Amino acid sequence: MIALGFTVMCLIFGTTFLAIKVGIDAGLAPFYSASIRFIAAGGLLFVYMLWKKKAALSLLWRKETMLTGFLITFGTFSTLYWAEQHISSGLAAVLSATGPIMILLLQTIRTRQRAPFLSAAGCAVGFAGVFVLMLPGLKLDFSYMWLAGCLVVLLGELCYSGGALYSKSVMNRRPDESPLALNAAQMLFGGFLLLILSLVVEQPRPDQILSVPALGSILYLTVAGSMIGHSLFYWLIAKTNPVFPSTWLYISPLIAMGLGSLVYGEAFSWVSAAGALIILAGIILVNLRSLQTLLVGRKQAAPTPLQNHAESA
Repeated sequence: MIALGFTVMCLIFGTTFLAIKVGIDAGLAPFYSASIRFIAAGGLLFVYMLWKKKAALSLLWRKETMLTGFLITFGTFSTLYWAEQHISSGLAAVLSATGPIMILLLQTIRTRQRAPFLSAAGCAVGFAGVFVLMLPGLKLDFSYMWLAGCLVVLLGELCYSGGALYSKSVMNRRPDESPLALNAAQMLFGGFLLLILSLVVEQPRPDQILSVPALGSILYLTVAGSMIGHSLFYWLIAKTNPVFPSTWLYISPLIAMGLGSLVYGEAFSWVSAAGALIILAGIILVNLRSLQTLLVGRKQAAPTPLQNHAESA
C-alpha cells in the first residue's frame, strides 16, 4: 500500500501543472479558477476535520492561518496560474521545484549562518540549472511575457519558501494541532484572497467553467491535486517517516515535463531536459544529508527544505 500511495501521489503532483494549463487554455480566468479550486478543496477538508473533531472554527481567523494562506496558497498559486498563460506546464513544473533551494537561502539569511558546503553548492547548481532550462526559450522564441512568466514562478516559490518556514515554526509551537487541518484552513483563506483578486482584475463569469476541459481541470485539481494528493502526503508521513514522501520532488517535475511534451505537444529540447536534471541535482545536494539518513533507515525529523512541500501545483 505504501508503494502504491507514493506512486499515485507522484503521478498526481506530476499532472497538476498540465491540468492548470488545460483549464487556462479552455478560457478559465487564472485567478478565478485557482480560487474555486482552493475554496472548494480547503472548505471540504476543513469541514471533514471539524467532523472528526481535529479542528476548531477559530483556526480560520488566526493570524498564523492568514499569513500562511497569503504566502503558500495566494502567493504561490496566483503567480503560477498567471505564468502558465505564457510558459509551458513542464517549464512551470521544473521551475516550481526550486522551492527547497529558496528555503535554504531564506534560512541562511534569517539565521545569518553559513550554509554547509554541499548545500551551498546545491544552490549554485540549482540556479545554474534554471539558466540552462530557460536557455532555449531565451535563444529561440524569446518574448518579454515568456521571461516574465518564468520569473513570476520563481517569485511564487520565494513566497512558498517563506510560508513553509513560517508554517514549520507554527507547527513546532502547536504540535497537537493536525497539519492537515492547518493546511485546509490556509487553503481556504488563500482561496478567498484569490477570489478577491479575480473580482478586482478579471471580472470573471461563472459560465467560464461550463466547458468540459475547464470543468475537468477544476475538478481534477480540486479533488486529486488538492485533496487526494495532500492527504496521501500526510498519510505517507504517518506510515513511513517525514523524509520519504518528500522525495516526490525528484520525480514529479520530470513527469510533468514529459507529459506536457507527449500529451499536449509542448516544445521540448534536450537542453531543457538537461536543465531540469541539473536543477534536481542541486535539490539533491541541498538535502543530501537527510537523504543519506533515509537510505540508512534511521528516523529523524525532515529538513525544512522538503517539509510541507505538498503545494505542488
